[in-house]
Amino acid sequence: MAFEITVVSNTPLTPLANVDEVLSIFLSQVGYLPPGYTPRNEAADVESSIPFRIFRDYFLRKGDRVWLIEEIAADLGATKATVYRHINKLKGLDLLEEAYVDRGGTQKKGYRIRYGNLSKAWNFTESNVQAAMDSYRKTVDHIQKLAEGEQ
Repeated sequence: MAFEITVVSNTPLTPLANVDEVLSIFLSQVGYLPPGYTPRNEAADVESSIPFRIFRDYFLRKGDRVWLIEEIAADLGATKATVYRHINKLKGLDLLEEAYVDRGGTQKKGYRIRYGNLSKAWNFTESNVQAAMDSYRKTVDHIQKLAEGEQ
């Protein structure tokens, strides 16, 4: 899976005290929730939507636990495909790691936030952003050299 994040100029959200409000804005800024996101189904607001709840209720609040897709889907009353779609977005941000858990004598693949902690997981995301920016810099420098050679 390719790393993918939206980078926008922003002001730190530190003056805000409501975790749901900060999280909602942040998840939109990084591209997990699309701009102007309005929830589908019977969710009344973003904070009760499936993608928001997947991140907040399972990975943020219980970051040390490994979650199976089936568990999340059953708990939210969602399809496994819906849960996978949102899990894949979080994997694209490189915030999740795969882990295996024993369920009834069978090893099953699940997911948890990297290192069980959002702040530590974000270090991984920052490293990916830096690597992408370094690649862009090399390409821009190459374009400039090629353009100068045409003159």
